[in-house]
Amino acid sequence: MNLIVAVDNNWAIGCKNSLLVSIPADHKLFRQETTGKVVVLGRKTLETFPQKQPLKNRTNIIMSTNPDYRVKDAVVVHSQEELLEELKRYPSEDVYIIGGESVYRMMLPYCDTAHVTKIDHAYEADAYFPNLDENGEWEVTAVSDEQTYFDLAYTFVKYERKK
Repeated sequence: MNLIVAVDNNWAIGCKNSLLVSIPADHKLFRQETTGKVVVLGRKTLETFPQKQPLKNRTNIIMSTNPDYRVKDAVVVHSQEELLEELKRYPSEDVYIIGGESVYRMMLPYCDTAHVTKIDHAYEADAYFPNLDENGEWEVTAVSDEQTYFDLAYTFVKYERKK
């Protein structure tokens, strides 16, 4: 299973239910990685999307503790157990965890590949991703050249769980 995330220098991922910054190349990578695949996200993350609608050309699995929560064109699950059962229907390599913080933390133990856009800046934030550089179970297996978007430097880093 995969996860895909953009983090700042402090492994922050969001503030007040929105992304820290919008980088076109990061969005392009996200589309390339997830189109035609399965994305797993929480209800709050879904509500940040345009018209609060599931992502097109993907199977969207939404995590919500509200038993009455429904989303058109998406699968809604209400517990980790229900999510793991639903995910058995798909090839593990086609599944991408896309946030937010609680969904990342819950599913990180099940992932073996992490696609991390590391942004060289520290933002005000209230949501964080676990620091994989401090986690001995993960190793960097690929790093892009440094890129810039206006004055913002960032790199695409691939982490893989050590076998």
